[in-house]
Amino acid sequence: MLFKDIIGQNKIKERLIQSVKENHVSHSQLITGPEGCGKLAMAIAYAQYISCISKKDTDSCGECSSCKRYQRLVHPDLHFVFPVVKTSAFKKPVSNDFIKQWREMLLENPYFNDEDWYKKIGVANSQGMIYSQESDEINHILNMATYESEYKVMIIWLPEKMHIFCANKLLKMIEEPPPKTLFLLVSEDEEQIIPTIRSRCQHIKMNGIEPEFLMEALEKHPNAKGKDIEGIVRLSHGNYRKALELISSDEDNFYNLENFMKLMRLTYSRRFYEIFDWINEISTAGREKQKSFLQYSLKMLRENFIYNLKNPELSFMDEREKSFSSKFSPFVNEKNIIPMSEEIEKAYRDISMNGNPSIIFTDISFKIMKLIR
Repeated sequence: MLFKDIIGQNKIKERLIQSVKENHVSHSQLITGPEGCGKLAMAIAYAQYISCISKKDTDSCGECSSCKRYQRLVHPDLHFVFPVVKTSAFKKPVSNDFIKQWREMLLENPYFNDEDWYKKIGVANSQGMIYSQESDEINHILNMATYESEYKVMIIWLPEKMHIFCANKLLKMIEEPPPKTLFLLVSEDEEQIIPTIRSRCQHIKMNGIEPEFLMEALEKHPNAKGKDIEGIVRLSHGNYRKALELISSDEDNFYNLENFMKLMRLTYSRRFYEIFDWINEISTAGREKQKSFLQYSLKMLRENFIYNLKNPELSFMDEREKSFSSKFSPFVNEKNIIPMSEEIEKAYRDISMNGNPSIIFTDISFKIMKLIR
């Protein structure tokens, strides 16, 4: 992974390159930022630059033996830890059990999230974890000598999903690291990482991708022809993964909009029989579709609240969404925007924790019914 392969984020690239040039590479670094900003890609590009034999001023050379191994993710001094799940084949899973799929995923597109990863390994409705047994693997790997690079690099993706036993073991290694070891923790929810680990890491905060760079990347996409790229950039809020979803397919957006409109219309008019029909439908849609719908609903509540405040330049909706919102937005106001959003966030958490969809969507339907008037 080269720095030039990462969309935008030039200030972060410059900062990381400068740390190597000045020999100020902290042995424990925490890279955070919103989904789709390129955190994981940045960690790999940074590790490759550190290990590159013929570094350039602004990037790895891409030609030396180290770079060639990094670009295939098979460098012997590059190691990964990431959430996994228990399966019939792996009762006590560790990251290395899934390393083949992990490399495939990264080489396809490093801007994925945890849901994409679970789909990749065939457990879309499960919640992954970095289990306690992973600590023995980490300890074994990091106490080995480096093969050819100056540093052994351990990239830990989503350390917030680490079992407390494993996290405590990691803390000990961060406090007393083996020689020439570099920890790169890549997180989307740093508050869930134990404070003692956070406090011992140098923090690198990334933001969403800058609009001009995101637009440039999307214009090169094979599905860009005939698409409203400027509109997609506005809707994706600096999230390249979201932008790819928008440019590749309208099917999910159409499904979510239809269900959002139906839920709001039925709850406002209190059509109980039809509400229960809607609940039965969405309860059988599958957990990932349900989560996608709830995320979309949060977005639409925000957009309607902004629309209601007569700030169209701050509203990020397509024409279909605006058509509905022109009439619906007056019902989303300062009195109900926060409680409605909180209820949908709670429903999302409950669905993520394998709660009963029928109960969850019945509960949220009746709460929205109360709040929308």
